[in-house]
Amino acid sequence: KCFSRTTENTAELVIAALSTVGNLLVCVAVGMNRKLHTVTNYFLVSLAVADICVGALAIPCAIMTDMGIPRHNLYLCLLMLSVLIMLTQSSIFSLLAVAVERYVAIFHPFQYQSLMTPRNAVLVILVTWTLAFLIGLVPLMGWHKTPPESEYCFFVFVVDMTYMVYFNFFACVLAPLLVMFVIYAQIFVTVKRQVRRIATERGRGETQDKWAANIRREMKTATSLFLVLFLFTVCWIPLHIINCFLLLCPNCAVPLPLLLTAIILSHANSAVNPFLYAYKMKAFRHTFKAIFLCCRTNVDQDDGTDNRATTIQRS
Repeated sequence: KCFSRTTENTAELVIAALSTVGNLLVCVAVGMNRKLHTVTNYFLVSLAVADICVGALAIPCAIMTDMGIPRHNLYLCLLMLSVLIMLTQSSIFSLLAVAVERYVAIFHPFQYQSLMTPRNAVLVILVTWTLAFLIGLVPLMGWHKTPPESEYCFFVFVVDMTYMVYFNFFACVLAPLLVMFVIYAQIFVTVKRQVRRIATERGRGETQDKWAANIRREMKTATSLFLVLFLFTVCWIPLHIINCFLLLCPNCAVPLPLLLTAIILSHANSAVNPFLYAYKMKAFRHTFKAIFLCCRTNVDQDDGTDNRATTIQRS
């Protein structure tokens, strides 16, 4: 058990570092490249901020509570345990906002410019964070267990599993995920049908060719964003299934390695998105490259190296 806990804490610290640095890079990339100033990317920045907080706040809190810290302070314990719940909920709402934005872009393109303005995007982000904050603080409002006499701050001793399963999982996680999968399924089916119809038409004009290229571009973007959603689901569902098992079968034992693996997998989701953006989205990839080249150039200049041949181009 000691070895398992040590391995878990090491993995958590690595994930925390990758999550913090990688998602900071996402925020910097959107800030420095005007081509990335889109409503979709505003929501992705909101998701990145949540993941930064997971690395900088939630994972350290999780490591502390894994050791039973703090003792004799129930409300501080609940606050620390609620941080990850709040940030997870914010991530889900950000993904839901992205899915709805893609739906409007594809099915209501003429209303898109008036509906999906930067101002409206900021308002949506503020609403999602407020809702996530309130959902995460529900245990602090009274829906929690009475801690044992030792008053160690362990998750299963303090957080009520009825809250985690019925309220948090079924209502606040599973329902939005199902809505998002339905939205993306409708997008993929409709776009494939349109592309197939365009391909069978003869004598297409320049306008139709541009429209077809735009449809394919939207499809590529939707596919990349769906992959973000899919990885989120794969990383978080195992832990929620274990929570359901703990609630429905309280006397059943969950193997510690399985539980630790599920916890690490859920936290690892916060570190994977920057790699996914770099792999699947050309604008992000080129901007990341420009940032790294810029940093290297600055280091060379500090060392007195003449590096005039290095040129950074905006994507």
